Amino acid sequence: MERSDVVRLLGSLGQRKLLSFSLILFTLATGIVIGTLISTGVDAARKDAVAPDAKPLTIPDPVPLENQFSPIAKQVRPSVVNISVEAFAKRTERQSPREREGMEDYFRRFFGWPEGARPGQPFPPERRRRPGQGSGVIVDRNGYIITNNHVVEGADRIRVRLFNGADDSYDAKLIGRDPLTDLAVIKINPRKRLSAASMGNSDAVRVGDWAIAIGSPLGYPETVTVGIISAQSRDVRGARNMPFQKFIQTDAAINPGNSGGPLLNMRGEVIGINTAIATHTGGYQGLGFALASNIAVDVYNQIIQRGRVARGSIGIEFQPKQTPALLRRYGAENGGVLVKSVKEGGPAEKAGMLAEDVIVEIDGKPVADGDALIAVVAATPVDSTVPIVVIRDDQRKTLQVTIADREELFPDELGFGRGRPREEEESAEVLFGITGQNLTSADRQQLGYKGSGGVLVTEVEPGSFADDIGILRNDIIVAINRRPVNNTADISELQEGLKPGDDVAVKVMRRTTRRGQPSWEAQYLADVLPQSSEERF
Repeated sequence: MERSDVVRLLGSLGQRKLLSFSLILFTLATGIVIGTLISTGVDAARKDAVAPDAKPLTIPDPVPLENQFSPIAKQVRPSVVNISVEAFAKRTERQSPREREGMEDYFRRFFGWPEGARPGQPFPPERRRRPGQGSGVIVDRNGYIITNNHVVEGADRIRVRLFNGADDSYDAKLIGRDPLTDLAVIKINPRKRLSAASMGNSDAVRVGDWAIAIGSPLGYPETVTVGIISAQSRDVRGARNMPFQKFIQTDAAINPGNSGGPLLNMRGEVIGINTAIATHTGGYQGLGFALASNIAVDVYNQIIQRGRVARGSIGIEFQPKQTPALLRRYGAENGGVLVKSVKEGGPAEKAGMLAEDVIVEIDGKPVADGDALIAVVAATPVDSTVPIVVIRDDQRKTLQVTIADREELFPDELGFGRGRPREEEESAEVLFGITGQNLTSADRQQLGYKGSGGVLVTEVEPGSFADDIGILRNDIIVAINRRPVNNTADISELQEGLKPGDDVAVKVMRRTTRRGQPSWEAQYLADVLPQSSEERF
């Protein structure tokens, strides 16, 4: 091999080695760069993650769990309503102009006194509102609702809120109430047929059965709680003796605001009307009481038929607790009721009954105690005559007693005489609940109002439609339903064409202060027109 060939061979081998070495270096460099990037990303991820060894959670597809309570709650909740009430108290005191002027700004700023109230005029009517006072259950699709008497007692206005998707509210009319069972029936006039709950038979209730309560406890609407029936036919006696109340006891959570709502069985039937709780704290302690549905149905049926509950009475008084020893001393070995006093002129006196007689039988039925006597007499038709057996001086005597109306016999006791709604004439007239006056040129100048037309609001009736939508005294009404209002005759004409359930939009001009300067600004107020204020009680 020649020397030149050797040189060429060595050069070729050197180039190959150099190329291989370069490839190796490039590969190593590339690996280092990629590794550095990956390592840097991992390190960054590890530094950013609070728990780098934790796996993210995933949310599964929504698959409802099957249980018996959900369908019942879904079925009955549209039939349960929230009830709020208002009571109004008129204040008639008048103050001197100087006294009134000195207090005007104070009352306006701290008590929401109407803007522009004038010295020497009486205070505006004072309103006491008790929102979320209780619950009720719709039992007739035409708008009849059962609730507790203590929810609506003393109310000047009853407002019912539905939970039907539209969240409608209606004024309710009192049909009748029964203080002795603490039940009341009210009615709304809905724009469409309602969902009514089904009534159950409370005699079928057994201790240990599931129970579901629905209502607005503490103002939280559509609240559903679940428990069991803890006891039957409980006699819960507080400050007032309520002999006609027989309660179902439950440990389903019942709190203030549940009053008047339903207690349900597992068929979704109403087996009780939630009425009371036993508590040392004012809240739930596992002792809730619902008036048995069979009693509620009887009271409801009487109220819708005659406006009140008629119960029989024989006109006697007895003490609730009578021991066997006491009865034996008066000749009754097997129970009875010792008569404490006889009402003068009452049925018992007319039949010859005396104090210290012991009633042991009525209409062929033995009388074991006072509750048994009350149950039989109250259920006996008024004006019917029944035989009553008494023991007097160890001798049995039969007296013929004609049953009287308990309410007429004892009109001032235990709430009797206050159970009837006030009789009112039905009126189709729609009232906005305002008093207004036409604006003169002098009025406009004094008020600083440069607009044309309008009616000055001088009074707003508390609880009226105008009050509900926020019309204030000294507002100027300039349009109703987009029709101009130039005088009070325009408002009267517009009212005649409206009926309950119509939408009403009112445009008013209201005096405000902007940048320290008084000005008049438009306010647009609207709502659905409720029943006529004549129908309120």
